[in-house]
Amino acid sequence: MTTAVALAPGGPADAALPRPYRVVSRLPHTGDTATIEIIPAGGPAPAFVPGQFTMVTAFGVGEVPLSLSGGGHGRLAHTVRAVGAVTRALHGASAGELVGVRGPFGTGWDVGSAAGGDAVVVAGGIGLAPMRPLLRDAVAERGRYGRIVLLVGARTPDDVLFADEMARWRASGVEVDVTVDRPAPHWRGHVGLVTTLLRPADLRPDRTTAFVCGPEIMMRHVADALVELGVPAGRVRLSLERNMRCGAGWCGHCQLGPLLLCRDGPVVGYDVAGPLLRVREL
Repeated sequence: MTTAVALAPGGPADAALPRPYRVVSRLPHTGDTATIEIIPAGGPAPAFVPGQFTMVTAFGVGEVPLSLSGGGHGRLAHTVRAVGAVTRALHGASAGELVGVRGPFGTGWDVGSAAGGDAVVVAGGIGLAPMRPLLRDAVAERGRYGRIVLLVGARTPDDVLFADEMARWRASGVEVDVTVDRPAPHWRGHVGLVTTLLRPADLRPDRTTAFVCGPEIMMRHVADALVELGVPAGRVRLSLERNMRCGAGWCGHCQLGPLLLCRDGPVVGYDVAGPLLRVREL
């Protein structure tokens, strides 16, 4: 004899079953990157905090983890770079198409913990996308923070995301600096790794909380440079990525030592993440 157990909303059944969402807009940024906004096909959109991710399904193709790059007013936004079959399908989704969504999952940036001090955001490539809601929240409550510093690295000037929004952040008092790996003839900004922007930013280590997202090797070098400048490792937060499958801490595919990154991350302090990232093949 079996006993049926009712599952509350937000429990394991909701974590495992994609909800249908409808694409309401698509905004291209570069040749391979676009932001899609989606709304639930039924019921309200779930609340999320900046830094969390969802598992997004392109029906008939597959499922991938995507960080949230915005939301509110009943919508979720994902900024997608077309690098595989699923992300190509989502990148090309047009208004009216249906996708599936599980989540949101994981830990957030907790930008409010920087209140009273300086919030320093360092992003590499599409790593700026998960930072976008963090920056929006910080700008919306500008008076809670000292300096808000945004340092961005991109492959080329044409790969810099959210250029129009960055201009508005500058106008709101955010200190923005951008560097590229390969300049174009019209480029008059920095050329080189994003770590080269740290010392010129003249950070105040004792007042700094840093938020870092990008390729893993970039995050390690940025985090080490911040710690070398005097920022406590526990106040340097990275968004870590592994092979997310279930999103709910069930399957173990995203394990990093004692952490399951879909549950204990993706945002992890460098005091915890640093030693783990130094273990070869962990």
